[in-house]
Amino acid sequence: MEGLWIRFLSGPDIDSLGLTNAEIVDAVEGAVRAHGEGRTVVEPRVHLVPDNDGAGHFNVLRGHLSADASPAGASPVGGARGGVSGVKVVGDFVANYAAGLPSELGLLTLYDPATGIPLTIMDATLITACRTGAMTAVGARYLARPDSRVLGHLGARGTAFWNVVLLDELFDLDEIRVTSRRPESREAFARQLSAVTRARVRVTATAGEVFDGADILVEASRLTEPEPLLRTAAVKPGAFVVPYGTVSAVELDLLDVMDKVVVDDWREAQSGRFGALRRHVDTGRLSAASLHAELGQIVAGRRPGRERDDERILLWHRGLAILDIAVGLAILRRAEKQDAGTMLRYR
Repeated sequence: MEGLWIRFLSGPDIDSLGLTNAEIVDAVEGAVRAHGEGRTVVEPRVHLVPDNDGAGHFNVLRGHLSADASPAGASPVGGARGGVSGVKVVGDFVANYAAGLPSELGLLTLYDPATGIPLTIMDATLITACRTGAMTAVGARYLARPDSRVLGHLGARGTAFWNVVLLDELFDLDEIRVTSRRPESREAFARQLSAVTRARVRVTATAGEVFDGADILVEASRLTEPEPLLRTAAVKPGAFVVPYGTVSAVELDLLDVMDKVVVDDWREAQSGRFGALRRHVDTGRLSAASLHAELGQIVAGRRPGRERDDERILLWHRGLAILDIAVGLAILRRAEKQDAGTMLRYR
């Protein structure tokens, strides 16, 4: 074809490609390792907050993966010898459920960094959810006890499904406890999970019940105002804790009981208006001195992960553009092989 063409991939196009959970986790782990080895560029996210009476905001994420950071050493896409760059814009609109919409609708664009040529425009709604769950799973692989048996999960939004399913595949769980603010959402979430998980799913009415004595505690709430739902007292020795709600749902003294605190990117943890540990950074409770490591340093073997069974370890991941790019790249390669999507004339 003459001219420049961009491959557009809709949500149904992506669903039809058959990307496996293992491929998603591998793509994310590869990007995390590349980050730890300094083979990525991660720009701080920025927020666009419209004048919409607090209905929601947009996150703009930007990043670059070097050519040798591709999953399984695959060749660069579209002739891009320098790897691939990308930008994702994703909305965060909590009340979208009332209109039957996901709370996070996103769009991802990938570019050839050698020429600036756009390679693809794709729906990033699924990508946002699955790469978040995959990051939780990768963190758990290195930081949770291998014999973890009870998962406590707060929240039933899109990323929640991927958190639970990927952790269920990774660990021999006996019980998955779930809850959320609305009874109808937690009951529906439990039915959805029960159809695909190996472990028994149990619905609880409160966050206290879901977290009490759990081995893995994931807080993925959708608060509009801070509220301590994940109590420090619920974190037992040996627990792995993942709080990543947009608005804090943890107590200020949570880090006082942690043996190790890990983040996805320390610069990113210090930026922006939102995040589960925003107050902890702002008050100095989490600092460069108290931080154990970035997860990429652990995956790359440059810092230790879990060293004792009784360690309490916390991972705070805010979401990195390189994860979206890595999964988007895997999707684009599969789409090229299957000639999926719609080709759009660019110029």
